[in-house]
Amino acid sequence: MAKRVLIVDDAISMRTQLREIFTDAGFEVIGEAAHGLDAVSMYDALRPDLITMDIVMPYKNGIEATREILEIDRDAVVLICSALGQETLVLDAIEAGASDFILKPFHAGQVLEAVGKILGIAA
Repeated sequence: MAKRVLIVDDAISMRTQLREIFTDAGFEVIGEAAHGLDAVSMYDALRPDLITMDIVMPYKNGIEATREILEIDRDAVVLICSALGQETLVLDAIEAGASDFILKPFHAGQVLEAVGKILGIAA
């Protein structure tokens, strides 16, 4: 059975890029959210195997959303996708419980390697 992914990013271009990477690699993208508020409610409803999470978003940032998702399910797997220059925020996200991070801009190999590492599957 394919691993199920929820993609969270306020930039539609990043969501599209991640959707293509995951779909091409055989994952099932079960939802997309443009901000942290939707990310939390969608996680609770869909229970994906993996969430990719931007940090800087409107309404609720990725750090807050990660904390809330992990309150719902302490075993949730969150991969932070952050821009260069946001290293302090990335550390805050890891402290909040994110499993790992990748820096934008990224390529498919980087995303799949990180996902393979945190899900324990071959990249």
